[in-house]
Amino acid sequence: MYATQALTHVVPLAEEFDKNKVTPGVLGFIVFAALAVGVWLLMKSMNRHMGRVNFKEAPDPDAASADAKTSGTATGHAR
Repeated sequence: MYATQALTHVVPLAEEFDKNKVTPGVLGFIVFAALAVGVWLLMKSMNRHMGRVNFKEAPDPDAASADAKTSGTATGHAR
């Protein structure tokens, strides 16, 4: 059987479907479920990695010197 003959037998079957009632079906559900599991695993991994982060911010040298100047004048003698 040639490919063109096979297509002529399949085309009438495709015309029987109502184009307004086509749903994603099982394949759509499997793809959606795989994406949901992938996102869940990525979020679980991200939470684990963020828990391992030990972040200590270095003090800003400009802010520290500005605070020292401000506190020095504030505690000075009033005349």
